[in-house]
Amino acid sequence: MSKKEHVSETPATAFLKQHRVGYTEHIYAYEEHGGTAVSARELGVPEHCVVKTLVMEDEARRAFIVLMHGDRKVSTKNLARQIGVKKVEPCTPEAASRHSGYLVGGTSPFGTKKKLPVYVEKSVLELDKIYINGGRRGYLVGIDPAELARVLDLSVVEAALAD
Repeated sequence: MSKKEHVSETPATAFLKQHRVGYTEHIYAYEEHGGTAVSARELGVPEHCVVKTLVMEDEARRAFIVLMHGDRKVSTKNLARQIGVKKVEPCTPEAASRHSGYLVGGTSPFGTKKKLPVYVEKSVLELDKIYINGGRRGYLVGIDPAELARVLDLSVVEAALAD
C-alpha cells in the first residue's frame, strides 16, 4: 500500500488508536467468498498469518468471536468442550452483523457493537505478526499478536483443524 492510500476510520481502527495499538494498514481487492486465501495472496503473506474473525454461537444463541489462522478450520466439537458448552456453530451472516456491527467479510474483533467473548487459537499468539480485519472488506491491519491479549478479553483455546 502506498503512503498516500489511507482508509477512513472504522470502529476497529478507532478502538486500536484508543488503546494505543501500533498497526499497519493493508488494502486489497476484496473478492466475495474469497476468504483469507485471497487476502494472503494479495498481501503476499502466508495464509497462516492471516487471522479470521469468526462470529459463532452456542446452543443458547450466545454469540462469541473465534480468532483462527486463515489456513485452519475450527473444530466446533473441540471448541465446545473447551469453553464448556454443548454445541458451537457459526452465526448466520445477519446475526453476525447484528452482534459485531460489521458486514461479514469485514468483521474485526476490535470495536464490536456488543462486547463479545473472544477465543483465540493458541498458536496465533506465537506468530511474529498477524494480519486481521480492520473493520471493512478488503482491509486488514498488521499487528503484534501480543496486543490481542492486551486489548481484548481473550481466552486461549486449541481447536484448529488443518483446512
